[in-house]
Amino acid sequence: MKKVLFIDRDGTIITEPEDEQVDSFEKLEFIPGVISALSKICHELDYELVMVTNQDGLGTVAFPEEAFRPVHNKMLQILQGEGISFSAVLIDDTLECENAPTRKPGTAMLARYLSDGVDLSQSFVIGDRLTDIGLAMNLGCQAVYFSNEESPDALFNTTNWKEIYNYLHAIPRKATVVRVTSETSVTVELNLDGTGENRISTGLGFFNHMLEQVAKHGQMDLSINVKGDLSIDEHHTVEDVALCLGEALWKALGMKKGIERFGFMLPMDDSLAQVAIDLGGRAGLVWNV
Repeated sequence: MKKVLFIDRDGTIITEPEDEQVDSFEKLEFIPGVISALSKICHELDYELVMVTNQDGLGTVAFPEEAFRPVHNKMLQILQGEGISFSAVLIDDTLECENAPTRKPGTAMLARYLSDGVDLSQSFVIGDRLTDIGLAMNLGCQAVYFSNEESPDALFNTTNWKEIYNYLHAIPRKATVVRVTSETSVTVELNLDGTGENRISTGLGFFNHMLEQVAKHGQMDLSINVKGDLSIDEHHTVEDVALCLGEALWKALGMKKGIERFGFMLPMDDSLAQVAIDLGGRAGLVWNV
């Protein structure tokens, strides 16, 4: 499932003027560090970006569209020039007194993200107002309060985009897979950003040892617990562990941003071992020896 960063605009990406209307190019000013941080997030991390902003009275005489759109579009153009793209830009133009369901902290504009295809528990709202914190609570995701003040409902508060990037970058890539058949019951818990800790119990001593080496040398935390029909045959246990471990790797890697091809060679006195791991998602391996 995809993860989303729901990001506020004024006061979070660009500075908010005293009149709270960015309606001229003279008022367009980016928050320090936001472009470099968002660029790294887009290129290195596995998040979809969605902009969510309240623009009070947009389209009225006091805040005409023709004054707002050129500046807004220029902002998006600058961000896109640095590889920062938003899959959606959601703007509510109502006034606070209208109490519209589309206005933050309401979620009416975000109905499409309340589906099974989005992992809201691993998604974030980033914004400078308490309405952004409220939006996060209503969505069921986490909140980063872009403010010098604190909020008990926010994960943390900061006005430094580098801190936000560092936090997101440090979140471990984890996955849990459970597979139950008439032959085996397998539970795999994987943390790709671990230290090599492992708890392996398959009922097969040598298989346990080999799986422990995967965790140790891959510097990943790995827990595998299996109850299999070893009295009948061992291959059911081996096959189902392979299926679950492969699925866990696939889930933990997400969109596979930042990973590279891997090859390993081990020359020994009496043998030469070569290993290649393909994480490209191909259906099969063709190997001409």
